[in-house]
Parts: sequence; structure tokens; C-alpha cells
Amino acid sequence: MTLDNKLGLTDSLELSKMEEKISKTRAKELFEKQLLDDKATGTYATLAVIHGFLFKEIYDFADQIRTVNLAKGNVRFAPVICI
Repeated sequence: MTLDNKLGLTDSLELSKMEEKISKTRAKELFEKQLLDDKATGTYATLAVIHGFLFKEIYDFADQIRTVNLAKGNVRFAPVICI
């Protein structure tokens, strides 16, 4: 099962590969263009900007507060109650 995504991918492995490729490219861009230089470190607002920038091409929910618990493989993300 995969998360709903803008790429229309339904294969978990293929989605994972594309997510890695796109997010790494976007992360490089974040630093090369110094897009975080004017952002406060460690704030929710900055984390939302980063998440949105990395994943907006893949997921509609990028930069949104998660409302459901998620896991990827054997890794469970922080429970919603802790966010």
C-alpha cells in the first residue's frame, strides 16, 4: 500500500525511489539557493517550509499537520498525539 501521491504511483518501491530522488534534489536546492537563511531554526513554521519544499511535487499534504498515524516499512513516524 502506498500513500496517495501526485505521481500516480501505486508501487511502494517505485514511490520510495522517486521520493528519494525528488527530495534529495529539492534539499540540494534549499541549501544552494540559501532558502533557509532567513528562517528561524527549529520552529514549526520552518519545518513546515522544509517539508513543503521537499515533498510538494509528490504529496498534496506536504507542509500540513498530519492527522493520522503513519509508518513506512518498519519505521513509525511520531504519533499524531505528539505532533
